[in-house]
Amino acid sequence: MHTIDIVSDVSCPWCIIGYKSLQSAIKELGKDSDIQLSWKPFELNPQMPVEGQDRAEHIKQKYGLSPEQTKANRQNLIDRGLEVGYEFSFPDAGRVYNTFNAHRLLHWAKGYAQQTELKLRLFDLYFQQGGNPSDEDALLTCVEEIGLPVPEAREILQSNRYASEVRADEELSQRQGISAVPAFIFDNKYMVSGGEAKEVFVSVLKELEKELGE
Repeated sequence: MHTIDIVSDVSCPWCIIGYKSLQSAIKELGKDSDIQLSWKPFELNPQMPVEGQDRAEHIKQKYGLSPEQTKANRQNLIDRGLEVGYEFSFPDAGRVYNTFNAHRLLHWAKGYAQQTELKLRLFDLYFQQGGNPSDEDALLTCVEEIGLPVPEAREILQSNRYASEVRADEELSQRQGISAVPAFIFDNKYMVSGGEAKEVFVSVLKELEKELGE
């Protein structure tokens, strides 16, 4: 059994691109039953206020990109998404939000062995529906759709439950030198950063097999 920790944020487009590439690599090698995935929290915008910020304004402020550069980058993401089987929908009036509560729910969902299901649903909420991953109702809808108990999720969102655990995981990633996502950590030995192609993940998985004599 191999473990893969994926450090990511639900508002990171390269995270879903990288995951889809990893998924293809696992399928190609027939390793579905030999992989244990775990999603680790990373906040791209930890200081983002509750109301969020206009995406275009945020990108200009944070990265200094012009509208033309932003448009080109967006198209690149759309194209890469289609290559790995994921369809992005970027509304012109999109916003960037705080994602801390989403990470608290993801930590909780791991106990139900449905962390990946919730993570993928949250990606869809943000990237396909233009939804707000910090909104309680939106988060509870995602929870309900994958069959997790809504009352328990609501209780978590209305408290500070799992806040310290999420902070601890974020601090661990910082100590590991992770400053950008996605970061895929294989068996605590190898790390792949970014939304790499399937072949990169195939290579790492084969190396792990070789080391274990599989």
